Amino acid sequence: MLANVFVDNAKVMAKGQITIPKDIRDVLGVSNGDRVTFIVEGNTVRIVNSAVYAMQVLEQEMAGEAERTGLTSEDDVMVLVKELRNEDEKA
Repeated sequence: MLANVFVDNAKVMAKGQITIPKDIRDVLGVSNGDRVTFIVEGNTVRIVNSAVYAMQVLEQEMAGEAERTGLTSEDDVMVLVKELRNEDEKA
């Protein structure tokens, strides 16, 4: 487990800016123009790729939703999609 753990640091500049070290950017999968999210838990801060984090939050919020609506198979989903597409064409 410790093989995936490493420590790096960055200097805080006058305007509160830091440069995320390259090794950290690589782990996060972020590059120029990408966004990161800061998650504060007590006195610990996690930095995560915003796009990945948003997808994880959406997955958590949607967990079990298909079953609650009666979509229990891929065929059920395909039927629903076809129904919705037909409604869109009629509108």
